[in-house]
Amino acid sequence: MAVFAIQAQCRDAFTGGAIGFDAVLGARGSQLQLVLNSVFHLETSPGNIPWRYYKAIQANPAVALAIPYAVGDNYRGYRLVGTESALFTDFEYQEGKRLAFQRGRAFNPAAREAVVGAYAARKLGLNVGDTFHPYHGLVFDPNAMHDEIFTVSGVLEPSGTPNDRVIWIPLDGFYRMAGHVLRGAGASRAYSARPGQAIPDAYKEISAVMIKFRDPQAAFALSQMINQQGTVATLAWPIPKVMAELFDKLGWAFRVLTLVALLVMALSAAATVAALVNTLEARRRDFAILRSLGAGRGTLVALVVGESAAVGALGAAAGFIVYAAVLALTGAVLRDSTGVLLRWDAFHPALLWAPLGMVGLSALAGLLPAWLAYRVDVASGLAPRT
Repeated sequence: MAVFAIQAQCRDAFTGGAIGFDAVLGARGSQLQLVLNSVFHLETSPGNIPWRYYKAIQANPAVALAIPYAVGDNYRGYRLVGTESALFTDFEYQEGKRLAFQRGRAFNPAAREAVVGAYAARKLGLNVGDTFHPYHGLVFDPNAMHDEIFTVSGVLEPSGTPNDRVIWIPLDGFYRMAGHVLRGAGASRAYSARPGQAIPDAYKEISAVMIKFRDPQAAFALSQMINQQGTVATLAWPIPKVMAELFDKLGWAFRVLTLVALLVMALSAAATVAALVNTLEARRRDFAILRSLGAGRGTLVALVVGESAAVGALGAAAGFIVYAAVLALTGAVLRDSTGVLLRWDAFHPALLWAPLGMVGLSALAGLLPAWLAYRVDVASGLAPRT
């Protein structure tokens, strides 16, 4: 039950869950890496693209919403993402659902402020008004601490999405952290932000642009133009298709787990057979007494097969306890590493056919000991034991 139900929930969450965006524009490279990095906040960034790409996409009439992301820092293992406040005002991770504030407000784009996802805030113990130093890189290194101090301006409500694990900061604050060198124009000379001076657009660069389209047909044309004709950027579209390809590649692992699950069922049935056969010799007298009292051989077969099915039913009932434990453990690991939630109330056909199948398989397994019980001779069974 756990193998089938968890696999189905993971596939649904990563390929059709609360994503909110249709496509991701990023540096030339793997679409899968781009999606994992920007949508699920896993993996490393394939690189940066110039600011002008964001402005061009934003001005495209086929685009309903374009939000820039800049990554490269963390706070104690939780990723910092530089973005714009439109993420909190215009973005819907599901239809009619936006990132809402549990406490506080959105960051000031011109200040060193941060908005913390619900899960990250709970794990890090951050609240409105708290301050922290970011760390350079996507992996926490105590020796890579930035000098800049950010103040938490708001904590988000839980959304059950990877956004819960992110710390959001203004793009300008991201650019101005020490050690962040900008090459947005592609020039050999790098640019470092200066206090009190606006950063020229020509030097700005971002890790990705999160896109919501108005027209799927226009999205197809844009994908063809960028991916087939361009050489600088990659458009990962549609996001569910990109993630589905990942699960297709991992299909062999699911098939192995499926075989293991079926093997467990077969071994359980074999164990039931062995247990019943081992008790037959001790129960020969019981069967003989039943026969002498008028029980037919068919009754004995029904008793043994019924007992075997009952063993299977008890095992299936206990299986729900194990299933709940596996779901809880897997859900905790998955939420901690990806932000994706597993639902307790999600139904999968395996929750029905697996227990019924186990009962039926156990009943079939009881046919051999039932046949042996059927052959018990009344006279020899009632004879005194020496």
